[in-house]
Order: sequence, then C-alpha cells, then structure tokens
Amino acid sequence: MLLPKKFERLEYLIGEDNVKSLADKCVLVIGLGGVGGYSVESLVRSGIGHLIIVDGDVVDETNLNRQIIATSSVIGKSKVDLFNSRIKDINPDCVVTQINKFIDKDNIDELFCYDIDFLVDACDSLDTKFLIIKNCLEKNIPFISSMGTGNRMDPSKFSITTLDKTMNDPVAKILRKRVRDEHLKGKIKVLCSSEVPKKLGNKIGSNSFVPPSAGLLITSYVINNFINKK
Repeated sequence: MLLPKKFERLEYLIGEDNVKSLADKCVLVIGLGGVGGYSVESLVRSGIGHLIIVDGDVVDETNLNRQIIATSSVIGKSKVDLFNSRIKDINPDCVVTQINKFIDKDNIDELFCYDIDFLVDACDSLDTKFLIIKNCLEKNIPFISSMGTGNRMDPSKFSITTLDKTMNDPVAKILRKRVRDEHLKGKIKVLCSSEVPKKLGNKIGSNSFVPPSAGLLITSYVINNFINKK
C-alpha cells in the first residue's frame, strides 16, 4: 500500500515502517496555547494517527502574538473546535477526539479512559500538572510536561530533561517540592528553560518564538521516542 504523498518527505527521513507506525499512535495534548498548539500542529504533520486535544478555552485577542490557531477572525471561538478543523484540513485520516473543558481533580479521570501512547502536558494549571504527573507515573503512561515559557526571550535555552535537574524555573521548583512531599517515584520528563525569567510583577510576557519553540521540541521528543522504541 502506498503511503499518502503528504508524508513522502517524512518517509525519506525515517522510513516507511516508521511512518506507518506513527499512524497507529495516539497522543493526548492538554493545553492548546502557545506551546500545546505548536505541538499539535507538528504532531499532525508528523502523521500521528489519533490526537486527543484538551482545552476549555476560546481564542482571545491576547493570543494573537504567539498561538498558531489565533487570528482576528476566530476570536471568541473554541480552541478545540478550531484545532479539530485544522487537523482535518492537514490530514483528513487523523482521528480527533475533543475534550472541550478545563481539567481538574474532579474530571481528570476522563483523560485516562483512552488508550494513550503518549501524553503532552502543555496546560497552565500547576494543580493539573501535578495530577497529570501523578496519574501518568501510576499508570505507566509515557509523558512530557512543559514547564514555564513566559517572560523569556531565548529559545536556545530550552532542553528536555527530568524535573529533578531543572533550574531557574519557578514552575518546576513548585512541582519538585510537591513530588517530594507526595513521595512520587519515577522519571518525570520535562521541557524546561535554563533562562532566568524576567521579573514583571504579576504580569506574564510572551512572544512569537519562545512558546512555539517549546512546542516543537516537545514533538521532536515524542516522535523520536516512538521511533527509537521500535
């Protein structure tokens, strides 16, 4: 069977068997902002066959500077609805499951009703991040969690590491303490910047190149994880 021509260039790079393998994978992405949006974009363009997209938010004017789905014509519209249409426009064969809600302790079990091959955490809530980490460790689901990307200007400072090896990240610091306090065991893979964030009081600044770079690095990690496990 011939592969779709849209994945021809990818096949040159990773081979036919790997492209077919990616079409059988299910990736859940929670949070469709600057990081998660670019991760979804690059996952679908990598031929992932099933995407579960999770977000309860709508596009806001403040998203225009960094979120791939945000344009003036879609302000106020559901992010999961917009991404569903975009994914289908890129690859009609991709199965999309939408969860149009914010995730917390009362509904997090809904995420784990699916047969997930990988989970990408790009949400903003620290409580939800911790619950995702805890559940993925307990259920042995491969995952990666994005730490903070705001108030930074240098995307070259990002790296994939483990939570215990992070530095200069207030989000990671809080999560490290919670993990220790709860005595969680296991490797916690994260995307983290070593750049010291700018101090802007209670404001969070962002740009068009740092959060997207984080999302692309996360997809790189996910895809290479799938390929190297074969």
